[in-house]
Amino acid sequence: MKKIMFFMVAVFAFSMCVRNADQSPREINFDRDICVNCLMGLADAKFSAQSINMRNEVLWYDDLGCLIEYMDSPDWEKYGGDEAVSYIADAETGEWIRVEEAWYSYGVATPMGYGYAAHKQKSDTSFNFETTAQRIRDGISMREDFLKQKKMLHHE
Repeated sequence: MKKIMFFMVAVFAFSMCVRNADQSPREINFDRDICVNCLMGLADAKFSAQSINMRNEVLWYDDLGCLIEYMDSPDWEKYGGDEAVSYIADAETGEWIRVEEAWYSYGVATPMGYGYAAHKQKSDTSFNFETTAQRIRDGISMREDFLKQKKMLHHE
């Protein structure tokens, strides 16, 4: 009987120590939040993204391309990214959408120049998340031109 009682107390005590993960989207604090990938301050809510892991840790990204790059890095696994929930802002409304549920248009000026904007509604020319992520990995972005412009501005 003592063993059963000890076991029940141990299970109860352990369950009290385990926190539930709140993986709902957070609001941006523009004075504090920076992109974990490029270390730039978040500049435009319409293109920001976030990931929340099971430990309630939030990572911010200022462009979809930064999220994709971070997902492909070894740090993503250390962060617990496979269990994280990631959101991106709808470029029109600012509403948070799970990245897998958003539709992406191409050809938009974004903070880091990748050129993809998220939308809640599908259009005839939009891509799903998997296709968009692969396009970014394949170098189909506006990033090269973006970096050239930045370089030219710094030389003037």
